[in-house]
Amino acid sequence: TDGGGLLDLTVADVMTRHVVTCSPEDSLAEAMGLMNRWRHRHLPVVDGGRLVGMISIGDVVKQRLAEMSTEAGVLRDIYLASH
Repeated sequence: TDGGGLLDLTVADVMTRHVVTCSPEDSLAEAMGLMNRWRHRHLPVVDGGRLVGMISIGDVVKQRLAEMSTEAGVLRDIYLASH
């Protein structure tokens, strides 16, 4: 639709009907895979049929950057200890 017609739509007209979810037990890699496959920026976290949270692509990126920083620090320490 054009910009003017957008204001006449309801949420039901544009919402995602078949929601992709993950569980609290899923790995971060699994959640990233779902977000990438379905091109979603947010993923509801469901446990026992109940919504228990949301994970965003920003959450995923932040965690991955923290992991990479830790890995780089460990590699640097190993290198320095060997020289």
